[in-house]
Amino acid sequence: MSLLKRIGEPGAGVGVPPTPAAGVRPSAPPAARPATPMREPDQARVAEIRRKVQERLIETIDPRSDTNNPNLIQRQVDELLSSVLDSEAVVMSRSERARLLEMILHDITGLGPLEDLLADPEISEIMVNGPKQIYVERKGKLQKTTTTFLNDEHAMRIIDRIIAPLGRRVDESSPMVDARLKDGSRVNVIIRPISLIGPVITIRKFAKERITVDDLIRFGTVTREMVDLLAACIKARLNIVVAGGTGSGKTTTLNILSSFIPEDERIITIENAAELQLRQEHVVTLESRPASIEGTGEVTMMDLIVNALRMRPDRIIVGECRGGETLAMLQAMNTGHDGSLTTLHANSPRDAIARIETMCLMAGMDLPIRAIREQTASAVDLIVQQARLKDGSRKIVNITEVLGMEGEMVQLQDIFVFEQTGVDENGKIVGRLRPTGVRPRFLEKFEASGIYLPPGIFGSGDRFI
Repeated sequence: MSLLKRIGEPGAGVGVPPTPAAGVRPSAPPAARPATPMREPDQARVAEIRRKVQERLIETIDPRSDTNNPNLIQRQVDELLSSVLDSEAVVMSRSERARLLEMILHDITGLGPLEDLLADPEISEIMVNGPKQIYVERKGKLQKTTTTFLNDEHAMRIIDRIIAPLGRRVDESSPMVDARLKDGSRVNVIIRPISLIGPVITIRKFAKERITVDDLIRFGTVTREMVDLLAACIKARLNIVVAGGTGSGKTTTLNILSSFIPEDERIITIENAAELQLRQEHVVTLESRPASIEGTGEVTMMDLIVNALRMRPDRIIVGECRGGETLAMLQAMNTGHDGSLTTLHANSPRDAIARIETMCLMAGMDLPIRAIREQTASAVDLIVQQARLKDGSRKIVNITEVLGMEGEMVQLQDIFVFEQTGVDENGKIVGRLRPTGVRPRFLEKFEASGIYLPPGIFGSGDRFI
């Protein structure tokens, strides 16, 4: 069955001139409206034509037709576009027409105006603030785009296309949702009535090509000495927390750290929305699930961590600790699951310890603060602090060892730190990632695992970036 009703049928929107009655001399046809050439950039005209085509599509589309046939869809949308251009007496160049057709096809089968932004390799984040305002992050800086949705309904159709395959929903009763795209990019959606400006979509893009250690060194995120140390920490099965603010690159760093895990180990990943991209073959990926509309079927991060302990893991990787699951993560680290990894939001290694305490209390268990601190000091070996600097660059600014308890406090010791020395003429921050000269106590674990690092790695001079 055809996707669209035949042009010219009642309701199709294209009229057929009436046949004059017998014996009546037909009047002279009205003067044809002169064609209006399309000239770049006539964004308003393009938007108007696009709106009319989409309205006609909604009216004429057959829900029983095969919308998975791209050739059929393209041919029939092309036919409808031609009829609209003729009725509006608009002349477009071949390239302009092809571009408009592509935009309409994206609305039908893809993610609409987001498609081009997702395809741009320089864009790392997309922020939709209502249908008429879209910002992107390009090379660490926010920029407003000329791309827009037609209206709230247009944006909601794209949102439904994102979350429907994941079995999730968003409506007035549940106006917020986390989701992911096919490539693993993270998506957050919030709609009316919580959002007063209309649908708000935030997409954290994943790079098409996986970022490697050499890329991080080239970007100035780390030095070769820091990479050698972190690789040794993974192989020696140290428990590591990657801390940082929003958009600082925690997940990227977690992916890099996980690449050092040996191939012969069983890895279980636990996330709210699966986005980790591990390179190993033996990986089990678990994802939490929100409650259904009836309030049943919820599977929390804590449920998954507890269950993962029964799955014979060699490593447990928790994408991000946000609440009471942190206590379960610490208990896993303290019960023979060495080499575990996780991330959390914190502005410094000291803040990371305080955040762990707060999130453990969110588990609802009446534990004294000292007991939580002792658990933390025993479980966590290393804190990798990530930051996004004012110029948009992302760097590891601290590699900090957790020494243990001294009195009532968890003791920390910096092994590498970033020191800013100035700003160049292009506004880029200039600084150095330097070793502090302190030899970490976990070197004993390295030696027990047969891992030996060059003696000068902890104090062989500065590395300017």
